Amino acid sequence: MKAYLLLILTAIFYAGNLIVGKPVTAEIPPITLSFFRYLIAAFVILPLGYREWKNNKALWKKEWKAILSLSVTGLVFFNIFVYSALNYTTSINAGIVEASTPIFTLLLTLLLFGEKFNHKQMVGVFISLFGVFIVITKGSLEVIMGLQFNSGDLIMLLAMITWALYSILIKNHIWKFPTYGALLVMSVVALIIFIPLMLLEMKGIKQIEWSWPIIGGLIYLGIFPSLIALIAYNKGVQEIGPSRASIFLNLVPVFTMTGAVVFLQEAVTIVQITGVLFVIVGVIVTNRTRATT
Repeated sequence: MKAYLLLILTAIFYAGNLIVGKPVTAEIPPITLSFFRYLIAAFVILPLGYREWKNNKALWKKEWKAILSLSVTGLVFFNIFVYSALNYTTSINAGIVEASTPIFTLLLTLLLFGEKFNHKQMVGVFISLFGVFIVITKGSLEVIMGLQFNSGDLIMLLAMITWALYSILIKNHIWKFPTYGALLVMSVVALIIFIPLMLLEMKGIKQIEWSWPIIGGLIYLGIFPSLIALIAYNKGVQEIGPSRASIFLNLVPVFTMTGAVVFLQEAVTIVQITGVLFVIVGVIVTNRTRATT
């Protein structure tokens, strides 16, 4: 139950990323935005993670490949892909591709580790996916028929594959490290990788118009989706595994819709309520079963 609550919290903060971060993503280029997110996260986690980093220097050196892999997949490329994709694709297309994360996690776990899954788990995955599909298409046949893949959709697909890899790496490696020390080291490694990549966005960086809403949005992105959600997700994966944990990402559009009603005064339709019910049922079905080997 603790793992489930942590994963629900993760979905809430990621939904907040879509609501609070929308004006920020429109103003700041993707690599630069990702850099600032983890710069803030590194400063916030520093008081908690410094001692764990200092007391485990030998561990970081020994497990540098795991740390690098976690940083590259979950912190660097995932964020770059997501923010880049949103510049070229619609939110509907991006949402459908994002909902494919559990499928990729299942397939990668099967291919890389030979882990098998029972039929009830697969049914739960597809029920949840169907619910997300209803929510993001608004149940409109015209919207569904009009979907077309473009470069943004393909980039978003890469983001989801990258996150699936990160989830698997978390399950296999994160237990080796102290929580806060690992996040501090991963954030610093990500920042080092971001710095030379930011040279590609020099023109866009010069055009950023800084304002208090943009700064406030960055602070939210740096603390909640980048740090607190990551801690919650990592612990959730440790408890129930990457395949089952990734199902909770299907709750992101549900919480996004709720946030839009509360903060943006948008109306809820019967189609959206139906989609929410499918998502919740899918999560319950999947997590009431156990993987078989």
